[in-house]
Amino acid sequence: MADRPSVKESLKEYSRGIAGGLLFSLPVLYTMEVWAHGILASPERLALGLVATFGLLCLYNAYAGLREDHSKAEILVDSVEELGLGLALSAAILVLLGRIGPDSTFIQALGLVVTQGCTTAIGVSVGTAQLGGDTPQRDDRPTLPSQIAISLCGAVLIAANVAPTEEILLLGVESSPLHSFVMLIACLALAMFALRMAEVRGHRDFEDCSAIPRMIMGPVVTVAVALFASGAMLWWYGRLSGDGLGAASAQIVALGLPATLGASVGRALLQA
Repeated sequence: MADRPSVKESLKEYSRGIAGGLLFSLPVLYTMEVWAHGILASPERLALGLVATFGLLCLYNAYAGLREDHSKAEILVDSVEELGLGLALSAAILVLLGRIGPDSTFIQALGLVVTQGCTTAIGVSVGTAQLGGDTPQRDDRPTLPSQIAISLCGAVLIAANVAPTEEILLLGVESSPLHSFVMLIACLALAMFALRMAEVRGHRDFEDCSAIPRMIMGPVVTVAVALFASGAMLWWYGRLSGDGLGAASAQIVALGLPATLGASVGRALLQA
């Protein structure tokens, strides 16, 4: 088990975490649709969002976090700290923006903080590990579970900025099956391009993960993870309720493009 960081090191980590939380979540903190979701979401859905976010934090800290030599207990502690910092940072920004004030009820304030804090916490985790030149390089050999986990974190981090917006709903309603199919092909092309670019930088993502060639395995897994993340986020934001299968699928594919960007390009950056 690695020694716990000193107070000075902890302050540096918290500073990087705050910077990362603001960098990746500030657009969401300024989004009206997210404010509405925070006020209207059921306690069960908010609790599920917290659980899912904590799971993502654990996955990220296990496979790409700040400390390579870590125990399961340290992963849990780091994830709890990052989730708490994300919630606290979101609460502070929401108060600063006037979204939480004397007229807000406890339930409304709690919903707003949880809704915004989930994305902020992931940004905190990424910022803690990636911002700062003294971050040690990890020597972990890529495995299929690690690639899926990091891709999922990247997909959520990027796509969360647009998932709750009305534009995704509009794209889903107006897209024809052919248009959705073309967007799906574009997602695969983007994932393949990102895999090539990662190879230039020295990353060998999905290498030796399967008997299937990595240039086939990588894009397919990346897009599958991106579509899963898209569907989960749209459901959590209540965007799939009452929509037919065609419209719901079109929304997932529309959000899948930025999610694929996060899952592919983001994966390379999160492992840098």
